[in-house]
Amino acid sequence: MRPIRWLVALAVAPASVSAQAPAAETPPEAQQIAAAVLPLPTEFRENAQVLGYRTGSTKLVTLRAGKGPFTCLASDPAGPRFHVACYHQSMEPFMLRGRTLRAEGVKGEQVDTVRFKEVKAGKLMMPKQPAALYSLTGPTGSFDPASGTTHGTTPLFVIYIPGATSLSTGLSIQPVQGGPWIMFPGTPKAHIMLVPKM
Repeated sequence: MRPIRWLVALAVAPASVSAQAPAAETPPEAQQIAAAVLPLPTEFRENAQVLGYRTGSTKLVTLRAGKGPFTCLASDPAGPRFHVACYHQSMEPFMLRGRTLRAEGVKGEQVDTVRFKEVKAGKLMMPKQPAALYSLTGPTGSFDPASGTTHGTTPLFVIYIPGATSLSTGLSIQPVQGGPWIMFPGTPKAHIMLVPKM
């Protein structure tokens, strides 16, 4: 069960940004962009917006503007592992609010407590249609800049369906390797999880 919990935690990683200082060597912007878009299906990569890091700063900034439906996050140089993720633009208010709260010092589950209250109050809007998130996670050094590929990474697919439940979708709440299940059912953060391999 432990591998599932680890991957589940990473499913919401796009809402979080490390508060630590980045590593001494922040990868060049072009390298960050190339790695950040890898989780996406190829047809979405070229036009995805990419957020990443500049040398000497912990602030997440726009490395490349995009005209497509996805925003991708580069791997945090200060992070303990390689992790890149791309989420549908309709999830931006929710993701941005999470990053803002964490930057303000809000921690752990309290971030969702605040966001859920704001959704209920109509202050934070969630997508009315399903919204996808794609990610790749692996050890530090998983990305090979020369080939533009990764090795030893695990893909994770998420489909946000705010408010959905096990009964409304027919999906189990029990994690299933290679199959879909629903997490956070009945909440604004409800989503279908799919981990192809563990």
